[in-house]
Amino acid sequence: MKPATKYIHAGTEPDPSTGAIMTPIYQTSTYVQEAPGKNKGYEYARSQNPTRKALEDALAAIENGKFGLAFSSGVAATDAVIKLLSPGDEVICGNDMYGGTYRLFTKVFEKFGIKFIYVDTTDPVNIQSSITAQTKLVWLETPTNPLMNITDIAAVAAFTSAKNILLAVDNTFASPYLQNPLDLGADIVMHSVTKYLGGHSDVIQGCLVMNDKELREKLYFIQKSCGAVPGPMDCFLVLRGIKTLHVRMKQHCENGKIIAHWLRNNPKVAKVYWPGFEDHPGYAVAKKQMRDFGGMISFELKNDSVEEARRVLSSTHLFALAESLGGVESLINHPASMTHASIPREERIKNGLSDSLIRLSVGIEDADDLVEDLQKAIG
Repeated sequence: MKPATKYIHAGTEPDPSTGAIMTPIYQTSTYVQEAPGKNKGYEYARSQNPTRKALEDALAAIENGKFGLAFSSGVAATDAVIKLLSPGDEVICGNDMYGGTYRLFTKVFEKFGIKFIYVDTTDPVNIQSSITAQTKLVWLETPTNPLMNITDIAAVAAFTSAKNILLAVDNTFASPYLQNPLDLGADIVMHSVTKYLGGHSDVIQGCLVMNDKELREKLYFIQKSCGAVPGPMDCFLVLRGIKTLHVRMKQHCENGKIIAHWLRNNPKVAKVYWPGFEDHPGYAVAKKQMRDFGGMISFELKNDSVEEARRVLSSTHLFALAESLGGVESLINHPASMTHASIPREERIKNGLSDSLIRLSVGIEDADDLVEDLQKAIG
């Protein structure tokens, strides 16, 4: 089945009782049983819900996986993966990552005896050389947030698989439309569903997708036991969002390319971070494992001051100053004070995230209007 057809039909069947073409919102907390222990597949809504089940099937299908699990947020999904580990275990992860993930790792799980090792994952050798007998998980973002670094998933999977180390990939920036990490050897794919999968900035949700049934059962046990599950209305909204993922992503990519090249040609812009440039260090890998380069862009001004960056951030009109990404509307963000503020400044600077970096989530508006908005703001 081609992707566009899959996105529209995956996980959904006409409602057997009414013929409704859209999956109903099963707004219920419990289910009547025919006899003690005898039910119709549903006992309690924390464990399962028909709307959520349809979404989880759809999530698995669009990531070319066998099993999907939906969570109340992307951080909740990440939390579930780390709960597979035990005190003394080690996780190797990138030194450029979403600030909320870094906060979860350092402020919550480190105190339980799990060690996190941060390396430049753009060179898989850095990961391989950091592996010890205690390494149980490698956590990747690619492209990374916010510096748009690229990691070769297949190259990393080659040695994590050989050593029986789990490989999890945060695929939020790419979306399943652009990249399918399971096909490249990853064990787990995580999405902040809030972003491109929901696509309309109206829901908070996360998910995990995998192929291994035993791994699915372990993660399902955590999902059920810890209870970070989404409600049926949220699941309905994401099911609806997925149906237009392919048409939205085409426009995100088209607009992203226009904005990236316009920024690069702007005399007031010093550097543009976007993997679609042929001189981007990760271009060859991105071209190999992605179908296009997406609508996420970061840039720095030649007047490299926080004051000038803040002026630009506060001067756009179509680009709304807000956290998050992946919605139909364009957003502008200041990572140092917003999405990545939880990372200590010295760590941010060391890894190349300057105080004046600006991040864009390019929406699906008319590209000419977006260029004009940025032109007026940058001056």
